[in-house]
Formats: sequence, C-alpha cells, structure tokens
Amino acid sequence: MQVRDFMITKVFTVRPSNTVKELLRILNSNRIGGVPVVNEKDHLVGMISDGDVLRYLAPKPLGIAGIAGLVYIIEAEEIKDVIQEKLDTPVKDIMTKRNLLYVSPEEEFDKAIRLLSRHHFKKLPVVNGAGRVIGVLSRGDIIHNIYKKIISS
Repeated sequence: MQVRDFMITKVFTVRPSNTVKELLRILNSNRIGGVPVVNEKDHLVGMISDGDVLRYLAPKPLGIAGIAGLVYIIEAEEIKDVIQEKLDTPVKDIMTKRNLLYVSPEEEFDKAIRLLSRHHFKKLPVVNGAGRVIGVLSRGDIIHNIYKKIISS
C-alpha cells in the first residue's frame, strides 16, 4: 500500500503572510487541527497546528520582578486582551519551519505511519515530485482508513 491510497486530497493551506485570525477561521470552519504553510507555488515552507496557536496565544502568568530593592507585581494578562493583540500576527512568525517532514504519494504507507508515530505528529504533508503539497495524512484519517480498508474488508 502506498501513501496515495490513504492521503486526504482536499488540502487546506495557508500562506506565510496569512494572519492568525485567518488561520483560526480556516481551522474552525473546516474542523481541522493544522495545515501546511505553502508559498505562491504551493511548495511546502512550514506547518502550523492548533497546538502552535495555543502556545502562542497563551497569556503570561502572574509574576514578580524586583529592581533595586523595589518589588513590582506584574499582572497576569487577560486571555481576551492577548488574543486581540495577537490576531494580526503573520503565520510565518509562529509556524514550524525547520526539520519539516513530508512523504511522497508513491512512498510505502508503513513509512508514513513510522514517521507520524516516531515524531508524534498529527499531520504529515504529501508532496509530489514538483515540490507541491498535494495531500495530507492525518492520524485520525489513517485509523479510519485502516479500519475501512484492512479490518472491515
């Protein structure tokens, strides 16, 4: 079995210049947890997940700072204020851009499963020979397809 037999071909993507607000709209309206980040030629330049967004939007905790014998209490940020301030941030500022892993549609399915499990990824982009993102493998869809194509056949 090859990756092409299990990949999702309806791929939602964002550009590096898209804002966090635009990303959240895509994630929410399509009920997905992450997307590939592509350039104008649909080449993979990064990945962004709901976890990346949550880590970025998390308010700083209450803290105490001291300077020259004076103690200042730093107030915890309100989540609503933090989100409003950060919604216009470009995706390129928070996406994963190093050590990007992907598979080709011709690769054996077991390699994709090993990559997903070894690196604890939820999604793995599928990139063709021209370097374009043409699909995505997600853990949930793999489980669904394993059941449908292997177990219940």
